Amino acid sequence: MLVDEVVFLLRPRGEGWVIDGTVGMGGHAEALLMTSPASVRLLGLDADGEALARAEARLRPFGARVRLVRASFRTLKAAAAANGVGEARSILLDLGVSSWQLEASGRGFSFQADEPLDMRLDPTTGETAAALVNRLTEAELARIIFEYGEEPHARRIARAIVRRRPLATTGDLVAAVRSGVPRAAWPKRLHVATRTFQAVRMAVNDEPGALHQALAEAPALLTPGGRLGVISFHSGEDRIVKQTFRALEPAGFAELEPSPLGPKDDEVRANPRARSAKLRVLERLP
Repeated sequence: MLVDEVVFLLRPRGEGWVIDGTVGMGGHAEALLMTSPASVRLLGLDADGEALARAEARLRPFGARVRLVRASFRTLKAAAAANGVGEARSILLDLGVSSWQLEASGRGFSFQADEPLDMRLDPTTGETAAALVNRLTEAELARIIFEYGEEPHARRIARAIVRRRPLATTGDLVAAVRSGVPRAAWPKRLHVATRTFQAVRMAVNDEPGALHQALAEAPALLTPGGRLGVISFHSGEDRIVKQTFRALEPAGFAELEPSPLGPKDDEVRANPRARSAKLRVLERLP
């Protein structure tokens, strides 16, 4: 999503590297490579091996211009150094999960099907969502659901989760949310479990921590005139990006627009998930 905006603002005009820290299925990477000179190369990172395989197939026509690495964007500096990338003309971070991960991965990101409650972006390491919701205290669950999901009924939901433990599947979590929120208070435009699923996924993968770390490392990798773009889908994440960008201004950086860019109406109609997307772009001044 926001492909036109990403291409317009992040497409390199000269030789150098682009780093896509969340390459996913390769959509943004493909658009950037297609519109850049042949001297531009791309380093794509992703923690999800299945997504990386899909990106590899999609980007195969670009041959040696592409280097794909299984790594989290929280290790941006180390991944760049390990692959001979000393500086980049553009860096992109597209936060959250892809439609494929939500709908077809079978790893419990979505409430639309009853699947194992996993939610790990890298399914080979770390604690599953089931382990997390069964381990945390009621107070810890309430905090996560409120902070990461902006869920007004976080305390009720946390209480319901603890009451229904152990939870093993997405269906178990949906049932807990439904039992914790009065039917009259269910949102009209969202599934009642949307915010809770987002919060648990963000906690499982420590997404705010990864974002803080990537934002600490990315600016130093930019060439003079280079740009860092971040697409966020959560007001808390956008707040982190906004505050970080503004704190960097005295060090020779500038945000291109005072307000984030959002999707056009036709994009939202084609993909309703795009409605909350916000793109901010930071430039390292020449």
